Amino acid sequence: MTLSPSPRRLAGFLATLGLAFTLIPTPAVAQQPAPAATATARADQSPLLAPWAGAHGGVPAFDKIKVADFKPALEVAMAENLAEIAAIANNSQAPTFDNTIAALERSGQTLTRVSTAYDIWSSTLNDAAFSAVETEMAPKLAGFYDQISQNSALFKRIEAVYNAPATKKLTPEQQRLVEVRYKEFVRSGARLDATAKARLSQINQQLAGLFTNFSQNVLTDEADSVLVLKTDKDLGGLSASLRDAAKATAGTRKIAAAGVITNTRSSIDPFLTYSDQRGLREKAWRMFTNRGDNGGAHDNNAIITEILQLRAERAKLLGYATHAHLRLDNTMAKTPEAAMKLMEQVWKPGVARVKEEVADMLALAKKEGAPANFKIEPWDYRYYAEKVRKARYDLDQNEVKQYLQLDKMREGMFWMAGELFNFAFVPVTDVPVYHPDVKAWQVNDKTTGKQIGLWYFDPYARPGKNSGAWMNAYRNQERMDGKAVMTIVSNNSNFVKGKEGEPVLISWTDATTLFHEFGHALHGLSSNVTYPTLSGTSVVRDYVEFPSQVLENWLATPEVLNQFALHYQTGKPIPQALVDRINKASTFNQGFETTEAISSALIDMKLHLAGTQQIDPDKFERETLAQMGMPSELVMRHRTPQFSHVFSSDGYSAGYYSYLWSVVLAADAFSAFTEAGGPYDKAVAARLRKNVFTVGNTIDPAAGYRAFRGRDPRIDALMKKRGFPMAGAKTGGKLGPGKPVEVPPKVPVRRK
Repeated sequence: MTLSPSPRRLAGFLATLGLAFTLIPTPAVAQQPAPAATATARADQSPLLAPWAGAHGGVPAFDKIKVADFKPALEVAMAENLAEIAAIANNSQAPTFDNTIAALERSGQTLTRVSTAYDIWSSTLNDAAFSAVETEMAPKLAGFYDQISQNSALFKRIEAVYNAPATKKLTPEQQRLVEVRYKEFVRSGARLDATAKARLSQINQQLAGLFTNFSQNVLTDEADSVLVLKTDKDLGGLSASLRDAAKATAGTRKIAAAGVITNTRSSIDPFLTYSDQRGLREKAWRMFTNRGDNGGAHDNNAIITEILQLRAERAKLLGYATHAHLRLDNTMAKTPEAAMKLMEQVWKPGVARVKEEVADMLALAKKEGAPANFKIEPWDYRYYAEKVRKARYDLDQNEVKQYLQLDKMREGMFWMAGELFNFAFVPVTDVPVYHPDVKAWQVNDKTTGKQIGLWYFDPYARPGKNSGAWMNAYRNQERMDGKAVMTIVSNNSNFVKGKEGEPVLISWTDATTLFHEFGHALHGLSSNVTYPTLSGTSVVRDYVEFPSQVLENWLATPEVLNQFALHYQTGKPIPQALVDRINKASTFNQGFETTEAISSALIDMKLHLAGTQQIDPDKFERETLAQMGMPSELVMRHRTPQFSHVFSSDGYSAGYYSYLWSVVLAADAFSAFTEAGGPYDKAVAARLRKNVFTVGNTIDPAAGYRAFRGRDPRIDALMKKRGFPMAGAKTGGKLGPGKPVEVPPKVPVRRK
């Protein structure tokens, strides 16, 4: 998932309303000074307000920021931005591209800097003090952005430029920017009457508060709930590295126990896979799947009901049948029907494969002495699947894990980026960080030595940090007004630290996620555009995951494994025999992987297609899954009460399908390499960079993909990769209706 920030906070928010926003937004920042009269005077007052200083084109002063700084800094920055907007809207000169569209690009720089830090604290350092600030400021920020998106004088100028004959003489990128800006405002209610605008603003402010409450409830359940392993028996089945991590967590939490399992996926999934204590597996599973669904002050069900009602009302105000229709209007899919068609094509073979997987697990369980009436429960699936994997393919994930050191995998990503993107990563210590775990690297062009950008890495879980993995852009690449601004991006994960001084060992799935999120970072680092609104990952929701999905394929290449998959004790590379077993098992458990993800996407879409229907989230989830034929042996990857992709912002709402859409693109795109000279084919890599990674939103994504691939994407490669039959999926069929994409989302991107 990427948390691609908008180049200017305004653009990001307009896209959110318009509606394409993702979880945990982080703004892009162009490093040009705020108005001199105010910036200089405030520099000594708040590190948040001062222009970024130091090396690398300026960096955030993370070491000087205090939570108490955020509210006053946001208020000053908002006031400054409103003054900038007023100057543009009230300009007496006739509207032109430069004095209206480009002027908007130049505005809001102080607010963008402040918002960058604000969003980092929200997603990685969210303690009680910050939560109080966030609760107060979220509705205020929503109201502030409505003042801009509903500014009639400003919209008239934008509309005049959009309709002007002179616009057709602008560069293609400028014409694209005009179109994007105009449609953002239209989709944000610029054409509504005064009464409707007022109601829209009320809805946006209410939603902002509800999103914040939803996120804080999930964070609280994750932080406050742990599984205490009291005795060594409770550690049964866990590898040495998992035992060390559990013991280290007990020490960090100051809990006198043999170990502690935290309530995050990176801790829960390995426990469910290896623990031989079935009762504890059930406790861990229930703790994790019931986040936000435990009743009391932190229950999210009532919040979800209200969010859905407000979204439905907003969609009607803006002229759409449902929130799903509003959201998909500016995507590659274009309609909910197109997205549903793709999901249903893959759902049926996924469910059929689950039945086969469950039968295999039951046979093994009974062979090991399970009673005749034994049933595979959701807390058993990972455990017995791993046993079947080991029995069928002689593949033990604990054996694989010994070759996957976090630091070595990071080096492997750097090497891969050097081969495909000509990037070199050089560690730096001359930038402040917001937590001791965070490290930074300068990114250079390998040939010229010229700096491309800066990459931060925040790898470890901690209280107050969102679970999962994501990419942020602290500053977007641009070259407006002849000033080249290099990007700053970050990757964020939630690995669990083990014993002090020993390498952190990660699973194959975690290593895949690492490459996925790095794909988002490379998308941002590769950007080569003029205007920040069109920069980096600022593309439509069902395209933004494509560059990251396709990058996952390079983990398994021999070039990466032979150099960087080294045993943590002996330093020897992973044996080819083990790699062969990994490849042979590549389609194993795809029923589970497919069904848990698509069930979340289908529930997301069906919730938002329900329109104004009053929804009881738990009941809707339960009954809809039953109608869909959801296997009882597993659960949605993201149950509704903790579905942060969908309910902590407008982010992936009615858009979680985009992971599957992008997986189809990625599988089809990687086939271009395998059909040519292999994963490191220079010509194919050059086409991928030119038409996908460097162009941002300066071109229609469908056109960009065709320029890379020579045709529209097909579903065949995905079905083959997952080992699914093509029955029900038209061989060689195109993905989606192929209509041109209109408005891009300005949002972050988050791991599935």
